[in-house]
Amino acid sequence: MLLLLQYTLIFASVLLLVALGGCFSEHSGVINIGLEGIMVMGALGGALMMKFLPAGTSAFVVVLLTVLASILLGMIYSLLLAVAAVNFKADQTLVDTAMNLLGTAAATVFVKAMNTAADPDNVSSTIQYLDGRKAFLVNIGGFEFNWCMLLAVIALVIAYVVLYKTRFGLRLCACGEHPQAADSVGINVYRMRYAGVLISGVLGGLGGIVYIIAGVSEWKFENGVAGFGFLALAVMIFGQWKPTRIALAALLFGFFRALGNVYSGFDLLSNLNLPSSVYNMLPYVISLVVLAFTSQKSRAPKAEGIPYDKGQR
Repeated sequence: MLLLLQYTLIFASVLLLVALGGCFSEHSGVINIGLEGIMVMGALGGALMMKFLPAGTSAFVVVLLTVLASILLGMIYSLLLAVAAVNFKADQTLVDTAMNLLGTAAATVFVKAMNTAADPDNVSSTIQYLDGRKAFLVNIGGFEFNWCMLLAVIALVIAYVVLYKTRFGLRLCACGEHPQAADSVGINVYRMRYAGVLISGVLGGLGGIVYIIAGVSEWKFENGVAGFGFLALAVMIFGQWKPTRIALAALLFGFFRALGNVYSGFDLLSNLNLPSSVYNMLPYVISLVVLAFTSQKSRAPKAEGIPYDKGQR
């Protein structure tokens, strides 16, 4: 049971961070289906930092630099969406799809080239970070606490305050609901949409590194992030683009994802003799069922996905 709680919280942390990132982007008016690619880039930045940090580096420095590297690379990668959607008014869904494909492909090519340069016989896309991962973990009475769980809670509180208690949040939401009205009172819609997308890059990149250190000490980047970016989108929609509801949805989906890791520890589930793949696909099946029943009542920001034209009223 303790292991189930541990995995539920860490997977919920991933979903919460990434879904909050999508929430900021879509509240600004930009659809961000490219969270999968952003997660891969964030995971790459953090994994490289853990790999190349010298042995003996303090745990605090490892955590800090790894988080910063993930945030930075995720934010830089999200600029592709910001430039395409805001400056060039491109179709946001197509750009997001391209980002998802490019993220995994670029990370795989880069890691393979790096490994081959170090050892011509090593053509894998794997990065190992055993020592770096240990810096994130604290054992509390058999419970493996991950500092990323705390980061997710902090991100939730900040997201709630920023969206509902600050002028910035009010302006961001206005740009996603009625950008022409926002512009008429002096709000720079382009700047706010850039901010929303960059924030999604920050949180998506952070979610990427949290995902790959959740249960393993190495990651094969050709696997991407196993659809967690899309699962986070389902969490965001189920949570109605509201941080507190997103947190509850993340816990629900995180629980079903955790079952795929620990089901063998429960006699009732083990006796069913179901293949592990059934439990691994549970969160995705649940997401389809949930969205089928709730999507009609969902209320997305009215102007999301619509390129803003300053001359249009």
